[in-house]
Amino acid sequence: MFFQTAGIEVALWIPPLVAFVISFFTSMGGISGAFLLLPFQMTFLGYTSPSVSATNQLFNIVAIPSGVYRYWREGRMVWPLTWVVVAGTLPGVFIGAFVRVSYLPNPEYFKLFAAAVLFYIGFKMVRDLAKKISNNTDKTNSESRFQEMVRRQRTKIANKELTNTDFSTVKVTHFNLKRLGYTFYDESFDVSFWGIFALSFIVGIVGGIYGIGGGSIIAPFFVTFFGLPVYTVAGAALMGTFVTSIAGVVFYQVIAPLYPDVSVAPDWFLGILFGIGGMAGMYLGARCQKFVPAKTIKWMLATIIISTATKYVAECFGY
Repeated sequence: MFFQTAGIEVALWIPPLVAFVISFFTSMGGISGAFLLLPFQMTFLGYTSPSVSATNQLFNIVAIPSGVYRYWREGRMVWPLTWVVVAGTLPGVFIGAFVRVSYLPNPEYFKLFAAAVLFYIGFKMVRDLAKKISNNTDKTNSESRFQEMVRRQRTKIANKELTNTDFSTVKVTHFNLKRLGYTFYDESFDVSFWGIFALSFIVGIVGGIYGIGGGSIIAPFFVTFFGLPVYTVAGAALMGTFVTSIAGVVFYQVIAPLYPDVSVAPDWFLGILFGIGGMAGMYLGARCQKFVPAKTIKWMLATIIISTATKYVAECFGY
């Protein structure tokens, strides 16, 4: 089928299938999968105009609610963290969308920008993971405790003793304009309100340029910079991505008439097809996340991020 806005031809079943596979794995780490759909569209489908960023954000709008619902149902949504992420990333997304259309319409320059962002995140995650291995501290962190609780819950399920509150593991202890604190399986976490807000604003700009929503790449930052467990930030990151993606798609659609010679508005049908596959993948990924060790999720994300960045750089230099 030919997609007029994107200017590409592809079978109808390919977009939802690719989105399903990508979203299943990335949603476990609080990432929608849009950051991998972008290179797929640019490299394999030949969709390189600025509107690919808007189409990617449209994918987020369709796909993310299923994953957020699953995290909310299991009591793993840290709502104060979610709203700080939204408040910080929302203005950043508008700035990023403007920069993308005005200053980075050339796909080669855009790929170099994206590669720089992904390399930084990926290597930061690898460094932290390697440090944990050398210090042999993984067995005592909150994710390990969570895995132990999961094993106990499986036993309860087998014995038909599980109650409806057993999965409500996140408890907010304080939230104000200075600090945000919550507990997760008897371990306390306390972060700076303005630190989270400032990070969200910067990531929002980057996400707006890249076309992946403000919260799509914030989960690795929460894990590496603030030391928050991936099991509690995934839902907040996805919800932040959902809200900012709505704003991003609207913004791209509104400014499209100002750039008559450039494809800026999203390809609605292509974005919806991607979103349908992503919706199923995110729901299953969110459901399976608690059974996968946090260290495995982090290594998986780091490998995908660095591989994608390497591919971008290689393409820019003709390899």
